[in-house]
Amino acid sequence: MDKNDLLKVLTPSFFDLVKILLTAVIILVVTKVQLFSDKLSALLIALPLTSLLAMIWMWHDKSVVDRGEGIANHAYYTFWFVLPTMPMFLVLPWMLRKGWGFYPALGVNILMTIVLFWAMVILLKRFTSINLM
Repeated sequence: MDKNDLLKVLTPSFFDLVKILLTAVIILVVTKVQLFSDKLSALLIALPLTSLLAMIWMWHDKSVVDRGEGIANHAYYTFWFVLPTMPMFLVLPWMLRKGWGFYPALGVNILMTIVLFWAMVILLKRFTSINLM
C-alpha cells in the first residue's frame, strides 16, 4: 500500500461519520438503559451489535472486492477471538464482590484475557488447522 492509498483509507468519508455517530448512539443508549435495568443493558451488550454493525458496514463498502468472503472471515474469526474473553465476565464480578478496586480487577482481567488469547492461539495452531495469527 503506497502513501496515497493509505491516505485515501484514513480520510473519513460522510459514510464514516454516519457509522461513528450510529455506533456512539448505540453505546450511549446501552449506558443509559443500565441506569434502570442491569439485565436489559447486559442483554443489549451481549448481542453482537459491534460485529453486526461492522458486517453491515463491510457489506455497504463498495471498495471491498469479495464482501461475502470478508464478512464470512470476520464472523468466523470473531467466534474464536470472543472465546478467551468469556472468563472475564465471571472473574471480574467475582473480584469486585471480593472487594477488589475496579481498575486493579480490570487490569488483572485484561492480563488474564491476553494469556488466554495466546494460549488459545498456540493450542489451535498445534492441534488444529486453525491459524489465528
